[in-house]
Amino acid sequence: MPKKLQRDKRGKHLLRSATGLKFSRIHSVKELLARGTPTMTRVTEQAARQDFWGVWLCRHLPAELAAQISAVVERDHTLVIFASSAAWSARLRYAVTEVEAQMRAAAPKLAAISVRVRPRA
Repeated sequence: MPKKLQRDKRGKHLLRSATGLKFSRIHSVKELLARGTPTMTRVTEQAARQDFWGVWLCRHLPAELAAQISAVVERDHTLVIFASSAAWSARLRYAVTEVEAQMRAAAPKLAAISVRVRPRA
């Protein structure tokens, strides 16, 4: 009778190798922030872009429309504006087409602008 394969057995492997990646232990938040990892810079840049577009849209759109924007995300040269409901999404889509030229002037690298629905929590 053949032996069962290792994957059929429950429990931990008895032999483990130490060939995996080893990470240095971080002892404080100060050390983590001092590293300057690209993950942290990407997150802070994305948050800054969201703030920029939130303020920009509040200035250039009517107040009733600006109040219905639930989030703004810029990723891979695409700006996605989230509205609180489907009805406001349709209104926002028409308003964005009117100011699209100004938006592209503010950020020339934008390739696409889309409006989606994302209800507020």
